Formats: sequence, C-alpha cells, structure tokens
Amino acid sequence: MSSVNTASATLPAGAGASGLFARLRSWWGDVWVMTRRNLIHIRREPMQLSDVTIQPVLFTLLFIYVFGSAMVLKGGGSYKEFALAGLLVMNLTTSTVGTAVGLSMDLTTGVINRLRTLPMSPTAILVGRTLSDLLAAALCTTIVVVTGLAIGWRPDASLASVLAGLAVGLLFSFSLTWANACLGMSVAGAESAQGIVFIVMFPLAFVSNVFVPTQGMPAWLATIANWNPVSAVASALRTLFGNPNPSSTIQAWPMQHPVTAAVCWSLLILAVSVPLAGHLYRRRTRD
Repeated sequence: MSSVNTASATLPAGAGASGLFARLRSWWGDVWVMTRRNLIHIRREPMQLSDVTIQPVLFTLLFIYVFGSAMVLKGGGSYKEFALAGLLVMNLTTSTVGTAVGLSMDLTTGVINRLRTLPMSPTAILVGRTLSDLLAAALCTTIVVVTGLAIGWRPDASLASVLAGLAVGLLFSFSLTWANACLGMSVAGAESAQGIVFIVMFPLAFVSNVFVPTQGMPAWLATIANWNPVSAVASALRTLFGNPNPSSTIQAWPMQHPVTAAVCWSLLILAVSVPLAGHLYRRRTRD
C-alpha cells in the first residue's frame, strides 16, 4: 500500500489534466474522421443533399407565391415576412430524416461492424453523424435565407438578433438529429427508418404555426399546435427576426416566451435523446 501511495505521490501535478486532454483530443480526432467520412459520401453523391438544397427553394417559392396569395394575417403584416421563419423551421425539421436513414443503413450493411474493429471511440460514430448533419442543416439555413432575401423577405431586427434566431433554429435541428438517430436505431432497416421518421416528423412540422396562425384552428388542435416545439421555434425566429408573429397574442406559455421555450425544448430533446442513442447503439452492436 505504501509503495502505491509513494508512486502516486510522485506523479507530476498536471499528469491527470494532461491525460484527460490527450483523451479528449483523441476522441475529437475520431469524431472528425467520422464527420469527414460522411461529408465525403455527400461529395460522391451530391443528390443526398437535395432535401437541404433543392427542397428548401421549392417549398419557399411554392408556399409564399401559391398559398401566400390567399393568406391574410390577423393583425396585418406580410405573409412573406411571416412565412419565412416557419419555412426555415419546417425544412430543418424534415431534413433530419437523413440521420435516421443513414445510421440505419450503416448498421444493416455492416459498416458499423467494420468501424468497431478500429481503435476508435464508439461515441464518435454517433457524434460524427450528427455533426455532419448539423453542417447540412447550416447549408439548408443559408439557402432558405438567401432565397427569402431574393424574393423580398427582410428581417426587421439587428444582425445580432437575426444570428441568434438562426442559432436557435440550428440548435433545434441538432436536437432532432439525435432524436432521429434513436428512431433509426430502433427499426430493422433503412426503409423502415424512413417510414417511421416521416410519420413522426411531418405531423410535428405541419400541426404548428409554421404556415398559418393557430387562432383559426379548432380549440383542441390549437392547444396541441401551441405546445408543439416546432411552433415555439418558429415563433422564436419570428420574434428575433422582427417579423410578424400573430402567436404573441396567445396566452399559452410557449407563445408568450417563444425564445425560452424553443431553447428549453431543444435542450430537453438532447437530454433524452443523447443517452438513449448511446443505449440503442450499444444494444444494436452487442456481440
């Protein structure tokens, strides 16, 4: 016992900290390798990005010019200014389907089993996947904003406030990638993953204030929509962009405090999904 104590006493003061730093640096290297791998796949098959490049442009133009002509906002204001934040959140929500499909495909085709033979952290596989999808979400955000500016949308707030709104949207998208990772690892194949995620994500995106104010909905549906995290994020972006936000007159707590609600929803989803994803990954890769 005394020899152990003597040996530990002679360790350099910063040995523990330097060891932790070395492990973190090694882990981050593994994460970057996995992120880069996913980005290389996209470069070789660019159409994987159609849901964050072509789809946002089509949705923005269709909803603003086709449906917008028939929309009248309660309290006044331009539908174009109202819709842009909702379209951004909708595209960020639906584009996270790729996380579930990609992870499920890697699991069923044996890619994960090959990666497990390498000296890398198991968590790096999940984190690398979600980080590459976060980069895709940033591209989607840029395309929606540029398309909106091209057709006349203008934020009525400071640059810092607009950037804060974009950050809230990306945080929400990042949380949904982890939730979809859980869905992707809960089913047997990529086709099943795509089906179950669409069943979950499309009602989440459409039963909300993304396209229309919820005041015109039946009372029971409006209650669901007002407490929908997508509605909170859309209202938060409209508030931070300085655009019309009819939901601000609704007494539901998320509509009165949309920025706080959006951040809380995102953190809650992350707090549940990250450990659950780790558990499901261990279960799927158990020998």
